[in-house]
Amino acid sequence: MQGNVELQSVFKNYGNVTAVHGIDLSIPANTYCCLLGPSGCGKTTTLRMIAGHEEITEGTITIDANDVGPLPPARRPTAMMFQNYALFPHLNCLDNVAFSLRMQGVEKDARHAKARETLRLVDMDEHELRMPAQLSGGQQQRVALARALITNPSVLLLDEPLSALDPFLRVRMRGELRRLQRDLGITFVHVTHSQEEAMAVADLVVVMHDGRIEQAANPRSIYNAPDTSFVARFIGGHNIISGVSQSDGAGGVELLAANAKLSAPGLSPSALGDEVQLAIRADRIRLSATPSQASNSVAATVSLVEYHGSSVRLELDVASSDEFTVTMGEAQFYAAPVEPGDAVYASWDPDAVHILKH
Repeated sequence: MQGNVELQSVFKNYGNVTAVHGIDLSIPANTYCCLLGPSGCGKTTTLRMIAGHEEITEGTITIDANDVGPLPPARRPTAMMFQNYALFPHLNCLDNVAFSLRMQGVEKDARHAKARETLRLVDMDEHELRMPAQLSGGQQQRVALARALITNPSVLLLDEPLSALDPFLRVRMRGELRRLQRDLGITFVHVTHSQEEAMAVADLVVVMHDGRIEQAANPRSIYNAPDTSFVARFIGGHNIISGVSQSDGAGGVELLAANAKLSAPGLSPSALGDEVQLAIRADRIRLSATPSQASNSVAATVSLVEYHGSSVRLELDVASSDEFTVTMGEAQFYAAPVEPGDAVYASWDPDAVHILKH
């Protein structure tokens, strides 16, 4: 199986500015990988270095154990689908898709036959004679995807492929991309700033920040066990509480935080006196008007209530936390609704807590 991508100590400098800081990354063959992070984190630069559109300052990129660093884009086993699709406006769909085969000297009938086969793969064969201006955004994307796939790459590189689509079409097309990746059995490397998009399609999510990889893991691990406070906050759905570990007087360890004593499985006796950060899932938190008897309970004030249809999101003011959110089902919230300004107690079970590494 082809399409194994390895990055070893890869740097990218622009003058005195380092955009990518010595990253190491292994993407197994036949993996749907998402490079995820905010603008300026280095994800697109990393993608372009894999494609060959950016030179590596230092380090090595291999595909199937072959060093591709010295190779131009056309000689790499990759194809790239650009954010703006970059279709030729003067060519119809068929000739847009067949263009790379034309550049390789493939004769017209053969390249058109291959282009029709590839257009059929993305359900665009009925529109082969249309010009790009006659297509919707989603149809243009499908044509761009077919043009990238016609060369049978081992690795398909996608630079924010869904960002130009409306929300409804974006959901539909991400499902199509996932289906295609599974059917084709090739590696996809997909750049996005959308947490929802990455979690929906990827086998491997690579969270980047300031040119570094914060964490690389499957979506469930990223969500349930973030390594760092950045990952926990960026992925969303977690609250961060900082405190100092201390003895609970019974041979265990507890956390003094938010004017409360909190328990967290996994706190080490060797860390007594250390500052610790806990990540607590927003959907595992309960609210009450009176102090809870639970081992984890903090006083708070409701600052915001947002109705989202099937769920309600609340923001609370809590000591030792910059932002504290609670997510609950619509029926659960309206069984005991609260308003901004209400004093409440937030509590959670110990197994809802994850200790951050740093």
